Amino acid sequence: MGLIMKKYLQMQSSHIRERINQFDNKLYLEFGGKLFDDYHASRVLPGFQPDSKLHLLKELSDTAEIVIVISAADIEANKVRGDLGITYDTDVLRLKDEFEANGLFVGSVVITQYSGQNSADLFKGRLEKLGIKVYIHYVIEGYPSNIPLIVSDEGYGRNEYIETSRPLVVITAPGPGSGKMATCLSQLYHEHKHGVRAGYAKFETFPIWNIPLKHPVNLAYEAATADLNDVNMIDPFHLEAYGVTTVNYNRDVEIFPVLSAIFERIYGENPYKSPTDMGVNMAGNCICDDEVCKEASRQEIIRRYYRTMDRFLSGECPKEETYKVELLMNQAGVTVHDRKVVDAALARAEETGAPAAALELPDGRIVTGKTSDLLGASAALILNALKELAGIDHDMHLISPTALEPIQKVKTEFLGSKNPRLHIDEALIALSISASSNPVAEQALRQVPNLKGCQAHVSVMLANVDIRLFQKLSIQVTSEPRYEKKPIYQLDQILYLLIFITPISKKIVVFFSGMGVYF
Repeated sequence: MGLIMKKYLQMQSSHIRERINQFDNKLYLEFGGKLFDDYHASRVLPGFQPDSKLHLLKELSDTAEIVIVISAADIEANKVRGDLGITYDTDVLRLKDEFEANGLFVGSVVITQYSGQNSADLFKGRLEKLGIKVYIHYVIEGYPSNIPLIVSDEGYGRNEYIETSRPLVVITAPGPGSGKMATCLSQLYHEHKHGVRAGYAKFETFPIWNIPLKHPVNLAYEAATADLNDVNMIDPFHLEAYGVTTVNYNRDVEIFPVLSAIFERIYGENPYKSPTDMGVNMAGNCICDDEVCKEASRQEIIRRYYRTMDRFLSGECPKEETYKVELLMNQAGVTVHDRKVVDAALARAEETGAPAAALELPDGRIVTGKTSDLLGASAALILNALKELAGIDHDMHLISPTALEPIQKVKTEFLGSKNPRLHIDEALIALSISASSNPVAEQALRQVPNLKGCQAHVSVMLANVDIRLFQKLSIQVTSEPRYEKKPIYQLDQILYLLIFITPISKKIVVFFSGMGVYF
């Protein structure tokens, strides 16, 4: 445990309430990062729950309403969330459903950066048919430097005024660059015209302002945002105003003079002396074991390194991004060999002359898996890990080879797959069938929840289906930036219908591999 969750929720909610009271009982809170499934924070701050921000909002549910922001440019480009594989416009509906399912009030949706995009018009119509209030905010020429135009009736004044009913208005979005800050500032302008002195604050977990600049937690944030080219830096405005060193990042520091000018135009003065002043993040005050957080962050940097190298090999990022993550590894004082499963997987691969994988169990034991005629390295790894957890002899077959061979036959002969070996999902389905008549297999199957949080490494790049299965099992996996076989043409995903009758259970199993749909 690196962070005390209960303390964090209490301090964070209390601090936000205090900030609301500093203004005319109206605060626009820009909510950065992921509101759901914030696994980065939970990895680098052990004790931080992936849904901590959701719990925080529920603490404030009596005073809060949520406004979801999406850029018209992102709608037009069909921008996709990399973690979920869904478009931003679809994610707006997902977010709304999630919020409301947790008892939170979603007031409206704002389409920003609008310049007549037809796709944005269609999305607006779709939302309105669902009974959702939609507001339009326009592109402002010269934004954000043309202050006289921005803070005028032809700038912010042209935007539609968002009607809100609660003291705390949380501005969130599917992803970065959606226009959250601009939406907040536009509302400050309109509230001022309505005679309300509303406030603005920013809530982002990282970088943590009151820990050192080169603390591994803050370095891990840089590694996570390498694709955005975010750089942590000392807040010069805070240092000048208070003589206190705090940490912020380049985008907030660069935009602060502009924000200050906008505040002065609206109110005659800026209530904040620095970007740090605008923040409301209390995470740094709730760290109870700094060494635990440091080590967790070092491991996250290594994982980010492998992810970046895999993306580079796949042509998804420029070489410069890999240089940045390598530099961060140097600053954190780590190498790939500080990740225990790496050397274990590579040693097993060298021993067998084929792809191999390794997994670290919660008690520190290392389990490996090798490629065989029947199983891929990842599938073999999972079965071996289940054996180890259940105390089953590794020479014992959990699944009869005679049960696996029909699956391979269907894959290769009927469905045209070039790879006859089973993926993780296929192996687990076969194991579950065996468990119906084999007590040993059932014993192994019961250990699946105990894989949560384990670390794994594979000696070659993973197939998408295995990546998703590791994620579903909550295993933190990395892979070498190396193809098993260099593809000339690579399908992103192969969906296939598999029907087979096991010789053990005589049951018919139908499933779509890669979709997680089973019957």
